Amino acid sequence: MTLSVDLFYSFRSPYSYLALPGTMQLVAGYDLAVNLRPVYPLAVREPGFFKKTNPKFARYVVLDASRVAQHENIPFRFPRPDPIVQDMTTLEVAAHQPYIHRLTRLGAAAQIEGKSLPFTYAIAKVLWDGSVAGWPEGDHLARAAAAAGFDLAAMDAAISADPDRYEKIIAGNEQDHASSGHWGVPTFVFENEPFFGQDRIDLLVWRMESKGLTRRK
Repeated sequence: MTLSVDLFYSFRSPYSYLALPGTMQLVAGYDLAVNLRPVYPLAVREPGFFKKTNPKFARYVVLDASRVAQHENIPFRFPRPDPIVQDMTTLEVAAHQPYIHRLTRLGAAAQIEGKSLPFTYAIAKVLWDGSVAGWPEGDHLARAAAAAGFDLAAMDAAISADPDRYEKIIAGNEQDHASSGHWGVPTFVFENEPFFGQDRIDLLVWRMESKGLTRRK
């Protein structure tokens, strides 16, 4: 029997990106469906978050995410530009957020098709693997989307025609994410039990094996 797990994902989160290689291996190796469900990052969900948290938080994330990538041998560099428009000196988050709204709505569009994991993995590499500067420019995203079986122009057109449809999907994801018992990303949720962090995949597998998870033949 194929088991199913939700993965709540933010396109700005380095740890979300760092969870993807292991998640792809998980799906390849086990009889498992991973339903990637994009949510907005904390900078959008809670605009005052970075002003309230310890100022060392952001510096630690930069340090830790980089060493996790080195340890796991995952190509990594923080996106250029940042998917969130934010003054990292004042920590002020801009009201207008063209990048993260587009990315998250695209993720919701792929979710509708039941292919959000491969789509997000293809797109995330453009942002995070260090091979591209100016990821919103040119055809970087279009080529990544095509590699995952999507027409980016058609997706953008559909979203522009009815943005509320995709915002409702994102809002539903955020509601279920909050109901899971955790607020951070990446969070895997299996049978209402949250597993927060890219370093909880082994624990997630252990739990799912107790529920009948089997390897693919």
